[in-house]
Amino acid sequence: MGRFVNPGNRAFQVALNSEIYVDKTGLIKYTSKVLNTKQAFICNSRPRRFGKSMTADMLTAYYSRGCDSKKMFEGLEIGRDSGFKKHLNQYDVIHFDVQWCIDPAGGPENVVSYIKKSVISELRAEYPELIDDTVNSLADAMSRINTFAGKTFIVIVDEWDVLIRDMTANLNVQEEYINFLRGIFKGTEPTKYISLAYLTGILPIKKVKTQSALNNFDEFTMLDASVLSPYIGFTEEEVRELCRRYQRDFDSVKIWYDGYRLMGSHVYNPKAVVSVMLRGEFQSYWSDTGTYESIRPLINMDFDGLKTDILTMLSGDGVRVKVRTFQNDMVTFRNKDDVLTLLIHLGYLGYDQREQTAFIPNEEIRSEFAETVEEDRWNEWTAFQRESEVLLEATLNMDEKAVAKGLEKIHTEYASAIRYNDENSLSSVLSIGYLSAMKYYFKPVREMPTGRGFADFVFIPKPEYKEEYPALLTELKWNKSADSAIRQIHERKYPISLKKYVGEILLIGINYDKKTKEHQCMIEKYSKCQEE
Repeated sequence: MGRFVNPGNRAFQVALNSEIYVDKTGLIKYTSKVLNTKQAFICNSRPRRFGKSMTADMLTAYYSRGCDSKKMFEGLEIGRDSGFKKHLNQYDVIHFDVQWCIDPAGGPENVVSYIKKSVISELRAEYPELIDDTVNSLADAMSRINTFAGKTFIVIVDEWDVLIRDMTANLNVQEEYINFLRGIFKGTEPTKYISLAYLTGILPIKKVKTQSALNNFDEFTMLDASVLSPYIGFTEEEVRELCRRYQRDFDSVKIWYDGYRLMGSHVYNPKAVVSVMLRGEFQSYWSDTGTYESIRPLINMDFDGLKTDILTMLSGDGVRVKVRTFQNDMVTFRNKDDVLTLLIHLGYLGYDQREQTAFIPNEEIRSEFAETVEEDRWNEWTAFQRESEVLLEATLNMDEKAVAKGLEKIHTEYASAIRYNDENSLSSVLSIGYLSAMKYYFKPVREMPTGRGFADFVFIPKPEYKEEYPALLTELKWNKSADSAIRQIHERKYPISLKKYVGEILLIGINYDKKTKEHQCMIEKYSKCQEE
């Protein structure tokens, strides 16, 4: 058992020893299914603190013949699978973390030579009769062992993209690394000696040179995680179970840490969910683990429409994004779509694959974006904020004419900027209009399930403000009347969805006449006895 060759199962045991461990061993069923096939080359990229290293350790512990992991896995999901024992501890596993290797290598420029020398040295100790001192190629070493001993390898590379991300200015380092990867994974020979290759990092495979080196890999990303979606982050059912165990309010956890949409599933931030379970405080955990400052230059880039899109997402709406032009690196930005796509891969934005839209996934990330744009004093932010504060104040004062006038002003001045020209324009204007409410309210819930239908907008105040600010239940109409919107709220019993909410509730009906471009508003306080 070595550091890089068959390193054992101790790292995964540490995860199992933790107070909270969510079983993701179902992934092993998929990786075992694709062993020794064209689909056995996998690149699974996801944001930091989404369990990348834990997954790499899990696969190593299961497949490596350098240990006995039967007891470790037999009580987990994979242990109930009929093929559980078939591949258990049956392979030579090579596992290295590129990020970790930088320091012992003496710097990024020495990483490739360090990995090659270290791994070949350990292979020589395992197969001294096959790997003599003349062998200095890792690809050659694996090929020899396969040819003369009939052994195949599982190669697991953690933080595979760190040299692509951090060494963009050093072309020599990148070129050497790309050639190293090409030698191990590309061509006919590697299909003989590699049973499974699993790369994990933050970014997908970089286009241009690296793509040609690794175009035999199946990619699973935050844009399209496909069948691996349940193993990226926590699923909703897993979070519900944790909330039951730790007596946390699921609805609050959902507001703060949900938001990623993969294959139609809700995916939660693992780091944040574990932290709130153990500590009990709803705050920004995940973004505090890294340098949020690193994305500040990205959202301050002067691409046409980028800042307006950020503000639109802050208000609760999504924006269209073209993800295909992104070069999968940290320096090549040609338009706002490239910036938004990178933010999706970094986990700061969610992505709706069907609608092809980006959005701010949850309250944790929303608060970080809001703080950034406020500190940077965007002119766009100041303008939206000023109009929004006036609108919110008028709403709380139940000044129907002022609300209608405020919405009309925002619609007229900003509709073209936010590019809403379809029949959903009123929804979009409402989102922008109440932008200032984010200080006091959570992200508005769109199409919230209610008694007999769906309420268009529901604003729930944050706990610290619920005594001062009412919940806002809003119904929108086009070419009808504000009164008909209020009637629908009562007839379909929309307030039932807020029956657990003990604070004050305002019912707001808004109508927009497309022909006259006039807005109407009707506001009333809700009394629970009205629906009884």
